[in-house]
Order: sequence, then structure tokens, then C-alpha cells
Amino acid sequence: MTSTDVRAGSGGLAPPAPARPARRRSVGRGRLVQVAFLIPAAVYLVLFFGYPVVKNITMGFQEYTTRTFYTGEAPWVGFANYVTALTDPVFDRALLNTGLFTVGSIVGQFTIGLLIALFFHRRFQLSGVLRSLLLLPWLVPMIAASAVWRWILDTDHGVLNRTLDLLPFVDGRPAWLTSTTLALVAVIIVNIWLGIPFNATILYGGLQEIPEELYEAGSLDGATGARAFRHITWPLLRPVVTVVLVLGVVYTLKVLDVILGLTNGGPANATQTIATFSYHMSFREFDFGVGAALGNILVLISLAFAIVYLRLNRRAIDE
Repeated sequence: MTSTDVRAGSGGLAPPAPARPARRRSVGRGRLVQVAFLIPAAVYLVLFFGYPVVKNITMGFQEYTTRTFYTGEAPWVGFANYVTALTDPVFDRALLNTGLFTVGSIVGQFTIGLLIALFFHRRFQLSGVLRSLLLLPWLVPMIAASAVWRWILDTDHGVLNRTLDLLPFVDGRPAWLTSTTLALVAVIIVNIWLGIPFNATILYGGLQEIPEELYEAGSLDGATGARAFRHITWPLLRPVVTVVLVLGVVYTLKVLDVILGLTNGGPANATQTIATFSYHMSFREFDFGVGAALGNILVLISLAFAIVYLRLNRRAIDE
């Protein structure tokens, strides 16, 4: 056999080249399918999230009133709406009330929610039924809940004051919704009641993820009860706690329906927050530009907490 024959024979035995174009076509089709599934979600976000946000931002820099609906004219005024909002005497009170309302609500919701989660973490009979009943505040429409709480907190005919009348050490009936000192407390109590299910449910889920073996090993070293909570439960629950607190703050900052349903921001702006002040300027004074500016301020505050949440969450993942 000559060298020419060997080359010819080896060339004849060479395998065919792989079908790369077909493989590329299959990968391309897979990507097209993925994009096709993402398009509806992207369209939804643009229409119902992106557009309102952009529109609200632009309105904050325009003189946007009821006249705009007829003339279509909304002249640009720069930061004039923000100056009007920040220099309004009501803004200082609204900012203070927003802080007090947020801190009071978060502390109450988280504390009670954590205690309930720890209680249900100890399995007992009918615990599943009781956990289901815990979700009732989520199932009640907000308007109905506000109406019920208005009846409970009514000065003359409310269930709470009727009950307090039976106590010998209570003098008089507190004006829960009409007193400038008690109205904010009453609104905070109602918001705590509404937020307990969220806190308890998320924290309970976090407790369920902690391995039972850690408690068994800790008990051998004497880590039981409060010591087990301090050295085992709390460190492992911190990422969940961060999520609950930050999301709770973001949600509480924009609470509107509870306050409107109970006090409508009164009496004498005692329960006026930035969210209700924005609503008041937009739909009572019909100064949509100033209302949008107040809404943008609230978005910036919420965005700051969202950034803190993302950084803390990333740090927890790295650890």
C-alpha cells in the first residue's frame, strides 16, 4: 500500500463534521421561547408600573390642576411644587406623624408577630387551625375593617369604651378618634392589628427552616429557653427579620386607606401623614402637581429603605 492509498483510506474513515448550525438553531429557538414568555410580564410592568411612576415624576415638576384636563396645558414649574409642599405648615406635622406611625406600627407588628411565631413553633393540638384564623385580618376588606374599628373605638357606643366602663380605675371615656392626642395611637393600634399576620407568617416560616438538631446540640451545652433563642434562633433568623422589617417599613410609609377610613387625617391634622397629605392635595385641593411632589418624596424615602434592604440581604447571603 502506498502513502497515497493510506491518506485516501484515512480520509474515507474520517467522521462527518458536527451539525453546528442545527444546534445553534435549537438554542436560538429556546431563547425566543424565553423572550416570548417574558413579553407579557414586561408589557404589564411598563403599562401599570413604569408609566404611572414616570407620569407622577413629571407631574411633580408641572402646574397640573383641574384646568389641565380642559386645556391640556401643564406648564413646567421646576421645583416650585416641592417648595410649596416642603414649606406648607402641614408638612412638618405630616412628616412627624409619618415617623411616629411607622415606628409604632413596626415595633408593635414585629414584636407581637415574633411572639406568635414562637408560640406556634411549639407544635400542639389545633395549632394549624389557629394559624389559619390568624390570617383573618388579611381576608377582611379594608373598608369593612375600618368600619368595624370605627364602631369599636367610638366614644359613646364603642365596644372598647363600654368595656372600659366596667373597670373601676378608668375615669371617663377616651375619645379615641376625635382627640388630638389619642387619634394617632388609635390608628397605630389598628395598623398593628392589620400587620400582625404578615409578620407572624414570615417569621414562622423562618423558624421552620432552623434545623432541630441545633437545638438538641445546644441543649447539651445548656442552651435552652432564652439562651437558645439568643445564641441559635436569633442569629439564624436575622435574614428573615431584615426582610420583614424593611418590607414592613416600606408598606407602612404608604398606608392610606386605614387612616382615611378612621380619621381622614384629623382631627386637626393629628393623623395626617405624607401619604394622606398627598391624597388631600390631589383629590381635595385638586393641586395634582403638589400632590405628585409629595408622592415622589414618599417614593424617595421608600427607595432609601429598599436600598438598605438590598444591601443587608446581599451581606446576609455573603455570610
